[in-house]
Amino acid sequence: MIVGVADTHSALWYLFNDARLSVAAGTFLDQAGAAGSHIIISAISLAEIVYLVEKRRLTPEAYEEIKAALDDPGHMFKEAPLTAEIVNVMPQVERTQVPDMPDRIVAATAVYLKVPIVSRDGRIRASTLRTIW
Repeated sequence: MIVGVADTHSALWYLFNDARLSVAAGTFLDQAGAAGSHIIISAISLAEIVYLVEKRRLTPEAYEEIKAALDDPGHMFKEAPLTAEIVNVMPQVERTQVPDMPDRIVAATAVYLKVPIVSRDGRIRASTLRTIW
């Protein structure tokens, strides 16, 4: 069962046990994993990680770890491709509230799946979207 969508940094911070992940977000992700539920990672997040590695804002291990988690059938993280169905719900994520295109795609994935988004992003949290932070 899919219970949430993690944005790029939330997923990485969870994988790397980073203190920047909030207690509420960490608890939600821990509980999802313990229950055998799934947390979705949008394909756009993978592209963002590659981009940030290329800019040297993340180490290459960031991509390797997220890919390893997604390739592990027992891991709670599952990939969601960018589909026409997700693009069709993007207008429900108002551009004035979430102007960054990758963030809108991640948010639209959550809207499409009818689950909350795990995100520290201030604009996402200030929007009308269900968020966990």
